[in-house]
Amino acid sequence: MGKLYLVPTPVGNLDDMTLRALKVLREVDIVLAEDTRTSGLLLKHFEVKTRLVSHHKFNEHQTAEQFASRMAAGETMALITDAGTPGISDPGFMLVRACVERGVEVECLPGATAFVPALVSSGLPCERFTFEGFLPQKKGRRSRLEELAEEPRTMVFYESPYRVVKTLEQLVEVFGPERRASVAREISKLHEEVVRGTLAELSAHFAEHAPRGEFVIVVAGKK
Repeated sequence: MGKLYLVPTPVGNLDDMTLRALKVLREVDIVLAEDTRTSGLLLKHFEVKTRLVSHHKFNEHQTAEQFASRMAAGETMALITDAGTPGISDPGFMLVRACVERGVEVECLPGATAFVPALVSSGLPCERFTFEGFLPQKKGRRSRLEELAEEPRTMVFYESPYRVVKTLEQLVEVFGPERRASVAREISKLHEEVVRGTLAELSAHFAEHAPRGEFVIVVAGKK
């Protein structure tokens, strides 16, 4: 019986790569990657020569069962994504489920993920929170926010630079302009930034300053 390792990769600074992660990537039979070009550069940087195979959201329906069967037959594999921990707003769930169904051991290494530093540095309560990931792009977006308007826990959202202004405007409309929030971008990278304030203040800030990079929006729950 083989094994599946879920291996976090840096969300920015390459020094966040752990020694244990590198050891696993060197020892497995195959590394499954969300984007072999992006991961190829990462593995080359750390002189990891293990063979890379594509496994992403567009083919995971077909490949998850195949790879799980190969692991059940004895192969060991590591799953990595472009950045962060596999399965967190990234491919991973289907492969893990297929492995569990076959009795293949699954081990997730601790490591980089964007929402934890964004949450902890927000200045908002973080002993209880809800991770929402990316909101629906079109259908169901507004209704999901309306469902969360009464949520008492701190909420965490991922957002792209192309939609962050729109999302902040919608949060103001649904949650109210005075709700406290924090916006973190480019976590662990050269231009890392955390902006804190009310939703109205954050909406105005990013309407004036063109958003760049990947964003994590942290919003206080309803008191």
